[in-house]
Amino acid sequence: MNAGKPLADIDLATSSGFPPIVADGARVLILGSLPSQQSLQKNQYYGNPQNAFWRIMGQLFGACPELPYSGRTEALRRRRIAVWDVLASSVRPGSMDAAIDIKSAQANDFEAFFDAYPGVTTICFNGKKAEQLFRRLVWPAMCKRADVLRLMSLPSSSPAFAAMPFADKLQQWSRVKEVLQ
Repeated sequence: MNAGKPLADIDLATSSGFPPIVADGARVLILGSLPSQQSLQKNQYYGNPQNAFWRIMGQLFGACPELPYSGRTEALRRRRIAVWDVLASSVRPGSMDAAIDIKSAQANDFEAFFDAYPGVTTICFNGKKAEQLFRRLVWPAMCKRADVLRLMSLPSSSPAFAAMPFADKLQQWSRVKEVLQ
């Protein structure tokens, strides 16, 4: 990928995301902004053990943090939940969403995603930054799907959002379960 480039010429602050966790029959898409540095190192969504995402998914859907990563992702697929990020890549030194350089931000291909998974009718945003990025970079081009998609704001599972206790986050995230019933 960077073969032949001197190390000094490689932009080490550019982060690239992962493919979605998804299976046929998915009905809900949970969107973050971009994987953290710990997630990138582990090659896993929500790889920071302080992030409440897997604790929440464990309590709501059986995708417990104690399971191997493959078991957690399979539990979400069985529950018809997809996970992805708004951004495919962006310059972001560190892991804070506030450090995302919007000028370098490249959104994932949501047209192709929704063509492949037309059963997804609800998008849940894991935090305000994910929602802001989606509304700015993706939503304007989604007009043909706007009438069939439900957008749901959820509190960030990030440890950086410590203002809300876990119990309150869990209560807000339980709305995802209601969508699937």
